[in-house]
Order: sequence, then structure tokens, then C-alpha cells
Amino acid sequence: MTVMRARLSDRVLPSISTAMVPAYDRSRVSPGIVHLGIGAFHRAHQAVYVDDCLAAGDTGWGVIGASLRSPATRDALKPQNGLYTLAVRGRDGEQLRVIGSIVGFMVAPEAPEDLLASLCNPGIRIVTLTVSEKAYLRNAAGDLDAAHPGIVADLANPGRPQTIFGFLAEAIARRRSAGLMPFTILCCDNLPSNGAVVSRLLQQFCTLRNAELACYAEGEIACPSSMVDRIVPATTGEDRRRVSEALGFEDAWPVITEPFRQWVIEDRFTMGRPRWEEHGVTMVRDVAPFEEMKLRLLNGAHSATAYLGLLLGRETVAQAFGDSRIRRFVQGLWAEAIPTLRSGAGLDPQAYIAELAQRFDNPALVHRTAQIATDGSQKLPQRIVASALAQLQAGRPTDHLALAMAAWMAAVETRGRILPVGHFADPLDQKLTEIANKRMTAQDTVNAVFDSAGFANGSVHRDRLKALTARHLETIRNRGVEIALASLSTQEATP
Repeated sequence: MTVMRARLSDRVLPSISTAMVPAYDRSRVSPGIVHLGIGAFHRAHQAVYVDDCLAAGDTGWGVIGASLRSPATRDALKPQNGLYTLAVRGRDGEQLRVIGSIVGFMVAPEAPEDLLASLCNPGIRIVTLTVSEKAYLRNAAGDLDAAHPGIVADLANPGRPQTIFGFLAEAIARRRSAGLMPFTILCCDNLPSNGAVVSRLLQQFCTLRNAELACYAEGEIACPSSMVDRIVPATTGEDRRRVSEALGFEDAWPVITEPFRQWVIEDRFTMGRPRWEEHGVTMVRDVAPFEEMKLRLLNGAHSATAYLGLLLGRETVAQAFGDSRIRRFVQGLWAEAIPTLRSGAGLDPQAYIAELAQRFDNPALVHRTAQIATDGSQKLPQRIVASALAQLQAGRPTDHLALAMAAWMAAVETRGRILPVGHFADPLDQKLTEIANKRMTAQDTVNAVFDSAGFANGSVHRDRLKALTARHLETIRNRGVEIALASLSTQEATP
């Protein structure tokens, strides 16, 4: 029997007793942030920190969320006045909290002029980004892909942009013409030195559009770096049912997450910022040591666990990490990655990986390996390749890191054979599929994939990394991933 419930909204907040609800008058909140990429991660992370600020009386920082592609989030949450439930799941159960910091929604393809108008609102002081690595439209060299159709279109028709750089550049130009202060662009994606990357790509776009605009952006637009950390699985139908039942009202799109959260931000803003430091955010002069540790230890291990889990039939991270073979491999991966981290930053990698092991082992969090496996060609350079090259440079072992690369390639090859077609996606899928269909030797396959993805371009250790990766890929192909993992254990046991 289907239970008909009223929809979550401002009107029903006083009736909710099973969850925390916004401890402030939402009608008094004004927008100060436009967020590009209004997905689950933003709603489980940055929007929660902003909600904390609003509850503390810092009410000028409401969020206008914008999607650059799908209207799905807008369609789900606009009837709920932007409200949604944050479900924090740990070993001790689930805690619910209704988040109220998102005060407006935009869908860029439907109404680009509306999004530009919001970006040019004088009250908007910060633009935050969680658009995923592939949305930065970089070529194999890491520069802006000037031939990308979206970039070409934005340069030809700047008043109707499609890409993040088209929107940002047009908004910067309009604010400048109107005599408005420039906003700060705060990237929250998993890119090393993400602020510097966004700044450089924006400069390259502006240079293609107008040299004077490029000069202005370089001198006036602040792009601080940040590091974000919280595990956010995809919301399932069962999650929606369970949360709505507990809440007593229908929530079309709650977000599920873990108790842990972290945000480290370079403290460099042109028009002020929320008092995030009062709510657990670490404001620093240099984010690099934090982001490097997170990318190489958490994200690197996450990717490796996902690809090995897929090859061994493990559907979730907890199931994969619960496999003693994968757990032992991850410990070896960490042992190779930790020496590549910069010293003197006051961080404790051993304590960090001990906490990571507990987070990966959380059975209440259904984080699917296929979700993590997505976009490997864009993620692996900073998560795995960077550590591998540093290890090779120092003459230290690199076998676990190379096996992680081989596991990704093997998982790609199994789609349409062992795994379903499209089980996980990648921006290079067309090229990767062509390579897989040629059934080349392991070494030729690795060579072709490295060339297509631009892995380790310019490094003197590139050939060595390719050879190590090919050796592991050949073992996985011919003898299975179990033997590949066992061979590492045998090497570790050898005196």
C-alpha cells in the first residue's frame, strides 16, 4: 500500500520532530553565493557549512544552485522550497537534518541569461564549483581544450554560454562594465591546486576571447584553492523511502553521507566570506599539503578499491575493503604513497589512514564501486600517477600504484563482457573502447591508453611506469586479479 505524504516544505517544518530543522528564518536569508554544479556532494558538504553559518546569524550567504546540464535537482527540490534532508549514516545509526541554505535554483541550458543575471547580482560575492574534473575541458597537456565544441560556441556567442568558463568570463565582463566588485571563484573539485588550475584555464579562455578581459581577470579575480572531503554515495529509491518515512513528509531527493567531513580553504577572498572557521572549516595560507594527502591517500585508495572491487564482484566499498586481499593491497598502496607527501606541514598520515580504514569499513554507507569508478582517465593522474612518478624518481617501490592503473584498464576492458556495458563511464570511452576491441598485447594496450589519456606526459619515468602497469595488466588478463594481488603479497613477504 502506497502511503501519501505531504511534501517537505517551509510550511511543514514546525511539524517535524524526527530531524533537526533550520534554526533561522529562511525568509530573511539573502543570496551571497552562486554554486555551479548543484549535485549531491555540494548538498552534503558546502551547503551544510553554509547552513551552519545561517543558523549562527550570518544570513547574507544563501546559495543559488545552478546545474550546467540536468534539471533533475531543480525539479526535485524547487517544490520543497529548496529544502532537503541530510542523512548521516554511521555504525550507530542514522541522524537526519533538514538543510535550508539553498534559496534558489537555475538550470543553465534552459535559461543562461537568468544564470548570468544571478552571477551579476551585486550581492553575489562568491562563486563555488563542484562540476567534476571533466567539466574543466582540459586537453592531454592539461591546458584548456580550445577545440572543444562548448568552448568554440562560447567564444562565438559569449552572451549565451554553455561551459563554466563561458559563464564566468561573461559574468566577469558584465560586472566590470557595471562597476561591480569581482566575485571570488572557489573551486571545490578534486584537482591538485584547484584554485590555480581554475585561474589558469580561465585566463586561457579569456585570452582567446579578449586580451583586455584576460588582463583584468588575471589582476582582479581571486581563485583560492580548497580541499573537500566527505563520502557521498548516490541516493537510492530505498534511501528516499526510508528518509521520507522517518521524516513524516515526502523528500524527493535526500542526500546520504558519513559522519566525517572536512573543508580546508586558502583564505583569499575579494568581497568577504562567511565565518566558516567558526563551524569546522580550516582556513589556511597553503592548502597544498592537505589536498595532496587527501588525493593520494583517500582518493587514490578509493579508486583502487573500486576497480579491484569491480574485478572481484564487490558492489560497495565496504564489501571491497572487507575483502582481506583488497584491504592488504590498500595498506601497501598507502605505504607507497605516504613517502611522496611533503613533510613539515604538521600532518599525520598514519593517523589519517587509520581513520580512512574506519570510514571505508562503514557498512551503513552504501558507496557503490561503480560510482567511484567513473571518469578514471580524469582522476587517476592526481590520485595514482603523481605518487607513482614520485616513487620512481626516488627509486622506491611502485608496484601497488602500477597495479591500481592496471586494474582500471582491466575493469574498462570487462565492460560488455563480465561487467554490463556502461557499468561506469569515462570521457575517453570511445577511445578506450576502440583500444579494448583491438585485443592488443598488454604493453601495446598500456602504451595506447597512456597516449590517449596523457598519463605522465613529459616524465622521464613514463616508460618505466608503463612497463610496470603492463606487467600487472598481463597478469590480470592471463591469470586473474587474485593472482596479481597474491603476487604482491609474495613480494612483500620476501626478505
